[in-house]
Order: sequence, then structure tokens, then C-alpha cells
Amino acid sequence: MNAPDINRSILRMHVAAIEAKHPLKILGLLPRGSIGHVSADDALEFLAEKRPGLDLLGLAQAEVDLGDLLGRHVGIVLVSGLTGSEAVDFPRLARPL
Repeated sequence: MNAPDINRSILRMHVAAIEAKHPLKILGLLPRGSIGHVSADDALEFLAEKRPGLDLLGLAQAEVDLGDLLGRHVGIVLVSGLTGSEAVDFPRLARPL
């Protein structure tokens, strides 16, 4: 199944709304299948930086909120949670918004 493309200006607008509501900074869009906790075919996966005050519940809520805005499942992986080769590869793979 091919997911419809998201207009980049709309994507940036929704990301800005999430960044204003939650203490995180979205760095870019990861290739599909990069992270394991989102399995929907039309899901979007993002790389983000944690800001002071973000906890696991807040991260999960940011995923839900962004998913609601975009109308599809969303996964967010934090740079601070990456180790090993993922810590090197994921920032290089992330496409700017």
C-alpha cells in the first residue's frame, strides 16, 4: 500500500504546532521502517531532540498529537536514545522537513 504524500508546508506547520506544545525539536523525517514501534504501512517516523521537561508520557502524547494532525500513525525517536551505529546512521538518514 502506498501512503499519499504529505504536503511539506502542511507537515512543517503541524510539526511546529507539536514543538510549541511539547518540549522537543523535530530534526527530520526518517525512512519508513527505521524504528520498530510503529508498524502501520502509512506511518511517518521522525528524529527529534529532547528538550528539558520531556518524559516518556510526553513523548507518547506528542506521537499521538502529531498523528492526529497528520491523519496517520507517527513514531518519534530521540537522538539521546540512540546508541551504537544508530547514533551515527539515523542523523544522516533524516531528511529535513
